[in-house]
Amino acid sequence: MLAKQGIIPEEASAKIIAGLEGILADLNSGKLEIDPAAEDIHMFIEETLTDRIGQDGKMLHTARSRNDQVALDIRLYMREENGQIKQLLKDLVAALCDQAEKYKASLMPGYTHLQRAQPVTFGHQLMAYAYMFMRDLERLGQMEERMNYSPIGSCALAGTTYPIDRVYEAELLGFKAPVANSLDGVSDRDHVVEDLSDLALVMMHLSRLSEELILWSSWEFHFVRLADAYTTGSSFRRLAA
Repeated sequence: MLAKQGIIPEEASAKIIAGLEGILADLNSGKLEIDPAAEDIHMFIEETLTDRIGQDGKMLHTARSRNDQVALDIRLYMREENGQIKQLLKDLVAALCDQAEKYKASLMPGYTHLQRAQPVTFGHQLMAYAYMFMRDLERLGQMEERMNYSPIGSCALAGTTYPIDRVYEAELLGFKAPVANSLDGVSDRDHVVEDLSDLALVMMHLSRLSEELILWSSWEFHFVRLADAYTTGSSFRRLAA
């Protein structure tokens, strides 16, 4: 973007990009380690880049601040991690639906307060969890939609006098658009709190499912049998032995 706007020379831009790709490759391979004595990750990258390509490396931080970079990094990290979580949830929902179809006619008692209440099917029980996780997926998607705006270009708090192209930057980074207000862009962490809340619900639903499986597989109930690969031995048995 800096080169496109004529803020830095094209040659310097090419050197910076190649240098950054080399640093990333070396970090991933273990050839390069982050120096804990560096002021922060941003200074470490810039200093390493300058050592490798010369003074052009100092152009890296042109028209940006650690404030908007951190705000951006958080969103990029959350987007990547949530993408993996959402895929795992989709796989879980698919597995629940498959099992629900398989056992759609398998009768079992439904409980309230651990007292038998009404007859249900095992498939019906499993689909209750499928719907819980589908709501979790919906919530995560809604949070990502609200988060899908790029804060880069907000700089420390009030933008920059350089003629940057924030729309172009947002497109390159895969965002819908840049944030509308620079102060909001560098200070907003709503999406972090919202994501933690959404993930807490995911974990609560997983905890419910896990506890039901434990209950159903106990000798008192014995509705399901879990394969040895998904279970552990009794600590009491080990103690007795």
